[in-house]
Amino acid sequence: MPLVAGVDSSTQSCKVVVRDAETGRLVRSGAAPHPIGTEVDPEAWWAALEAAVAQAGGLDDVAALSVGGQQHGMVCLDAQGRVVRPALLWNDTRSAQDATDLVHALGDGDAAAGAAGWADAVGSVPVASITVSKLRWLARHEPEHAGRVAAVALPHDWLTWRLTGSSSIDTLTTDRSDASGTGYYDAVRGTYRRDLLALALDGRAGDSVGLVLPRVLGPSEAAGVGDPRRGWEHLVLGPGCGDNAGAALGLGLEVGQACLSIGTSGVVSAVSDTPTADPSGLVTGFADATGRFLPLACTLNGSRVLDAVRSILGVDHAELSRLALSAEPGAAGLVLVPYLEGERTPNLPTATGSLLGLTLESTTRANLARAAVEGLLGLMAGCVDAMTAQGITIEQVTLVGGGARSEAVRVLAPAILGVPVVVPPPGEAVADGAARQAAWVLSGSEQPPAWKADAVETRVSAPDGSTRDRYRRAATAVTSLVASAGTPL
Repeated sequence: MPLVAGVDSSTQSCKVVVRDAETGRLVRSGAAPHPIGTEVDPEAWWAALEAAVAQAGGLDDVAALSVGGQQHGMVCLDAQGRVVRPALLWNDTRSAQDATDLVHALGDGDAAAGAAGWADAVGSVPVASITVSKLRWLARHEPEHAGRVAAVALPHDWLTWRLTGSSSIDTLTTDRSDASGTGYYDAVRGTYRRDLLALALDGRAGDSVGLVLPRVLGPSEAAGVGDPRRGWEHLVLGPGCGDNAGAALGLGLEVGQACLSIGTSGVVSAVSDTPTADPSGLVTGFADATGRFLPLACTLNGSRVLDAVRSILGVDHAELSRLALSAEPGAAGLVLVPYLEGERTPNLPTATGSLLGLTLESTTRANLARAAVEGLLGLMAGCVDAMTAQGITIEQVTLVGGGARSEAVRVLAPAILGVPVVVPPPGEAVADGAARQAAWVLSGSEQPPAWKADAVETRVSAPDGSTRDRYRRAATAVTSLVASAGTPL
């Protein structure tokens, strides 16, 4: 039976899974860490990929490979294919003002008109995380680097390109899902919007029309073969995908089903047959890895909310869950609004976290633990609300990511989110999706292989409207304070 490999090059690490192409059976796996920070030399991703591949037993017997990667990261290359500067990652918020400027620029100073224009053009309104905002930051703050840029790629594009062994930027490829997160690709019409790219670069990177952008491949179109100098010429390379599209493919999600991933960030994404164009910017109109759409709402804050409170209490995650579940719903009025690293949904890049409702009764270890879990889930419930406001049907949520390992999160999620929650066994959904894509490319079939799904646990609870409403009121108050102060709170 042929083997295929899937790669998840995420913010924190690189994971590799090797699976049977026909059945999806896991054969072996490997992992390696990435550097901490929001600015990373792409060579660190390559080193981690090599280490993870080695730990997974190498690629000698692997027939095809696809790379799923963190979205939005700005990888700028010069004409010789050299990296111009360290890549700015999705969670680097220094481009927040540039995102605002792009919205105003498209609307001739009218923010509402600009937001509507961006949403209609590419399905998304610029925020700090999206590539187009980072390119404007580069043009404004590092013109010496911007002037050297000959090609712009994303993390998964760059890794796939390195796997081929090519040094020509003209051979860069991407896929529809990852391209849809740049802010200058229209996934509905299947075209790059070079006029928006020019608006971002402001003329400082030379002729923006001439910049090389990766060729967008079809969902099962091969990107090439592996580097013969590494003995990888037998390796068929898939188009790859953005991490959220990879997770959806790995989980086998269908229309009406959403994925809630609690990792470094929190992400709610749902498979849809129709695109979205949300001028508020809360929902981004991404594409999936199969030819459909993947509207998505994302937070900057995810599992590290639990990490932070666990550290304050001096306990491990199991004890944090035990403490949280020992407290009453609502944590005696204690509410954590967890904007610990700024926030994207709502769009408050300069905000800080707030703890409200402190009283002698509420200030206990158990209530603080409960407030952390409820605050994180309240934040994610806001993403669900933003999605349904766009007409997206969410009948069920699949919970994945590091945060899904928390028993308290699994127990409280159905009540706070208000929908049944499916909890699959711990795994690597993004890498699994990339492996499934590799098997699809290898097979030449019209549809991805129907691998047998792992057994899942489904949790259902009566909706907890009071806790959710209490969080919503607290978050609204914090948002209003940030907006009025114009500075971090």
